Amino acid sequence: MKKEQQTQRNQKFNQDKGQQVSKDQHKKTGQHVSKGQYNKKSQQSNRDQQTAKLELKQTFPLTIKRLGINGEGVGYFKRQVVFVPGALPGEEIVAEATKVHPKFAEAKIKKIRKQSEHRIKPLCPVYDQCGGCQLQHLHYDQQLNEKRDIVIQALERHTKLKIDALEIRPTIGMENPWGYRNKSQFQVGEKDGKVLAGLYGLNSHNLINIEQCAVQHPATTKATEVVKGILQDLKIPIYNEKKHKGLVRTIVARTGVQTGELQIVLITTKKELPKKDIVIQEIKKRLPEVNSIVQNVNGEKTSVIFGSETATLEGSDFIQETLGDLQFELSARTFFQLNPEQTVKLYNEAKSAAMLTGKEKLVDAYCGVGTIGLWMADKAGEVRGMDVIPESIEDAKKNALKHEVNHARFYMGKAEELLPKWLKEGWRPDVIVVDPPRTGCDQEFLNTVLKIKPRTFVYVSCNPSTLAKDITTLGSQYKVEYIQPVDMFPHTSQIESVTRLVLK
Repeated sequence: MKKEQQTQRNQKFNQDKGQQVSKDQHKKTGQHVSKGQYNKKSQQSNRDQQTAKLELKQTFPLTIKRLGINGEGVGYFKRQVVFVPGALPGEEIVAEATKVHPKFAEAKIKKIRKQSEHRIKPLCPVYDQCGGCQLQHLHYDQQLNEKRDIVIQALERHTKLKIDALEIRPTIGMENPWGYRNKSQFQVGEKDGKVLAGLYGLNSHNLINIEQCAVQHPATTKATEVVKGILQDLKIPIYNEKKHKGLVRTIVARTGVQTGELQIVLITTKKELPKKDIVIQEIKKRLPEVNSIVQNVNGEKTSVIFGSETATLEGSDFIQETLGDLQFELSARTFFQLNPEQTVKLYNEAKSAAMLTGKEKLVDAYCGVGTIGLWMADKAGEVRGMDVIPESIEDAKKNALKHEVNHARFYMGKAEELLPKWLKEGWRPDVIVVDPPRTGCDQEFLNTVLKIKPRTFVYVSCNPSTLAKDITTLGSQYKVEYIQPVDMFPHTSQIESVTRLVLK
């Protein structure tokens, strides 16, 4: 996990604690006592026993009931919710409190008294240190079941839907859930004269050197190790985060899974790269499969990976990748799904949920480079997409032109502004599909959808909590027909889903 992701995950961890269990489990504690049954002192004593707070480093028995949104085990001690990383549903453990908050506590496993039948040995040797994966210790088939439950928890917490009456389908997983990530961004460091490359450890700024990553595509792992060796051999200055000195701070490797093309990006603090020509020659010599060598400059004190200045050192500005019948050009900073195999399944599910017949007017909101809109275009009468990022819209237009999708148009702007304008012009969408960021859909956009009233609304979600909240907003006029979870990131706690909503 990148340092930036680690920071975001830690923030999300703190925000989401206690939010992913059922409503009934979060009702106020305290035993109801009939009037006059006990005196006030007895009543207070009883309540104290029921709501007694844990103390730091206190050990206590705990039964794990389910997984939380961050992949940790969730249990209850005297009605207080406790989150335990590494614990699995059904396990009985001895836990030690590591953090105590007003409404919940965090703990670690001291001893497992009863082990889950689904617990397995993690494949990764630095699994407990890295934090990039949260569920390698859980059998993959059971991961898929638990991820479906994470979606259910979000609906329980944030909606009033009758869960038992909903069609929440089994999670679509991978046949081989390893080596799927097509891109790595490994931070570079130095210890005892040795160049390291990896991820920052769980809840820390200690760099974990990763020579083999079980979820990374082998081509990216090989490329990172080779470049790390070149930096070592040529004694290129390595960035020191604490001192804010040095040059190379990150090695980015991306492969075209279907095309076999490879791109290397060196992120440096300055534009001047010592022995640049030799570095390029060595990369080409040791990685003859490389198509693109790029330098990005980021001299800021920040956890953000990329800076604003990018230059191609050798080869092409981009690599090619294909999804189904579509081909994409991936430059160093282009967003592209990290798991192409599952992306095809995700987009096919979204296409299926739209139930297109070839006549519909389709809107791809939050369209980015137009991937979903173009994926559905062969079954739609007309496609319109919009985004607020100018570069994305330009790329979307190029992609439509390249694939000869003449009935697709892409616009710069916000959906909440463009949709009412089009409605005044007599153009109303039959289907809207959205694939928003983790923060979910903009409130103004959802209000606009309720006014425009497309017949079908397809929600591609990467965050069950915001999906559930947005479903609630749309609930006055739309009903959920079904939810299809899709596992894009095996061995992590993340879960994507496709929801089909139809006008009531």
